[in-house]
Amino acid sequence: MKMKRLLAIALLLLTLTPLTASAWWNGDWSQRRKIVLNTTATGADVGEVLVQVPLLVRLHTGNFAFADAKPDGSDLRFVTADDKTPLKHHIEKFDGANELAVVWVQLPKLPANSDKEYVWLYYGNGKAPVADDAKGSYDAMQTAVFHFAEKDGQFADSGAAGIKPSQPGGQVDASGFIDGAALFSGQAMVLGAQPVLALAANGALTVSAWLRPDGAQQGAAIYSQEQGGKSVQFLVDGARLTARIGAAQLAGGELRPGVWQHVALTVGAGRTAIYLDGKEVANAAATLPDIQGEVKVGANYRGGLDEFQLARAARGAAWFKATAAQGAEDRLAVVAAETEEAESSGGTSYFGILIGNLTTDAWVVIIILAIMFIISSSVMVAKALLIQRVEKGNASFMHGFRQLGTGALLDLGNDNAPTLKDSSLRRLYEAGVNELRKRFAATAKEDLSAQSIDAIKASIDASLIRETHKLNAKMVLLTIAISGGPFLGLLGTVVGVMITFAAIAAAGDVNVNSIAPGIAAALLATVAGLGVAIPALFGYNWLASRIKTISADMHIFVDEFVTRMAEDYSR
Repeated sequence: MKMKRLLAIALLLLTLTPLTASAWWNGDWSQRRKIVLNTTATGADVGEVLVQVPLLVRLHTGNFAFADAKPDGSDLRFVTADDKTPLKHHIEKFDGANELAVVWVQLPKLPANSDKEYVWLYYGNGKAPVADDAKGSYDAMQTAVFHFAEKDGQFADSGAAGIKPSQPGGQVDASGFIDGAALFSGQAMVLGAQPVLALAANGALTVSAWLRPDGAQQGAAIYSQEQGGKSVQFLVDGARLTARIGAAQLAGGELRPGVWQHVALTVGAGRTAIYLDGKEVANAAATLPDIQGEVKVGANYRGGLDEFQLARAARGAAWFKATAAQGAEDRLAVVAAETEEAESSGGTSYFGILIGNLTTDAWVVIIILAIMFIISSSVMVAKALLIQRVEKGNASFMHGFRQLGTGALLDLGNDNAPTLKDSSLRRLYEAGVNELRKRFAATAKEDLSAQSIDAIKASIDASLIRETHKLNAKMVLLTIAISGGPFLGLLGTVVGVMITFAAIAAAGDVNVNSIAPGIAAALLATVAGLGVAIPALFGYNWLASRIKTISADMHIFVDEFVTRMAEDYSR
């Protein structure tokens, strides 16, 4: 019954203990906002998990305090929900005066059908260095990314290759879909032949762009690459999207004039498909030819073009749903209107950081250790109170016992004083007296043989062993806490460290800010294990010494009782 009460108390304490805590990534940043990622049917409607996705974050007066950030936005930092790993990003536009900004962030993972995931946007650090990493904001399959945000019209690739067009083709369109855009009037932007743009036979290709056609087009090439009679073309004929990959042709979808729409072409694994606003509108069997020639973008096209991207991978339907959802309504990323500020208590709450970075396995270990601590503490308190009562009762009993005269061994009487209820010596005395009285009643005379004395002593010794067992009951729980607590804590630490390094490897980013919180939180399990073992060790040694003293007193009393009995009643 007592054990059940202890477990109930433990569960109550665990219920009252918060299992999550919101840490603060870096105390040098004073403010942050949550960016919720909505991939449910009300958002991007993404039905599968995506990795290394470029996320478009739009900031404006309604969702961001530009006055609290640096004028150029160089203090912006994007951090994973666990406040551990900064994400690679680059700023396409940051206009503090007009309070408009466009930032691209690489998400390590975009969950499917969820509106619970989020990332943090930190800002408010006047001393923060520039952290833009345009080349690192895209995965290794991305071959070219054109934002068309260059004000001078010298368009350039923002991706790892850094391609510069040999012919710009379009002009700057200030009313672009995202920031700036390119306005084409039939002249193509030409990307000279180079290895990064070469198509491999039976390889993979993705062409992605936002279009705002002025009207019906005639053979307008969004993308065209030709060499020696082989070609891959992604076109707009009239209002329809068409594609030609070698001998294969396909068409589908209707473009609306004067409206920004997302279009994409994929080729890979023997299949090609056209996407319009995240939906597949045409597909056919096709394989890429081997082409090393130049790439033309926007030949014969009239209208706006923005975010032109090439990749040597065939992106899936979920990828284009996520991309199309980042249009003017931006159904994927929602920046919270409320700002969270760092505590102004004069320093960082290090314990809060540790709690916030605990992994699930560490929580399991710490909860088990908390239960062990409650049980061991309860055992120590209960045992200390019992020993105190036993010692007090024994002292009171011995005072009366030593006042007995010769031949008066049976005359102590049935004193039921509260102080004697817990006396172990009193119970040994009663065991011996009961044996004496039974023998005296059986023989009708008060004398004992040597065999009877030995039998009575054996009976008292049995009672002594039972009293010793009672005093040592549940002491084994303390030894379990002493020996098992540190090892259990060490297990939590080792697993926590493993998970931390695995998460860093998955994110592909290694820095002190991403490693330190996880390692420190993992060590908290070892601290918890020692916190259980050390008090139990001290308590066990103290209780064991007290129990040893009481046991010695009981052995002495048995010898003294037997001696008095032999003197008074031996034949």
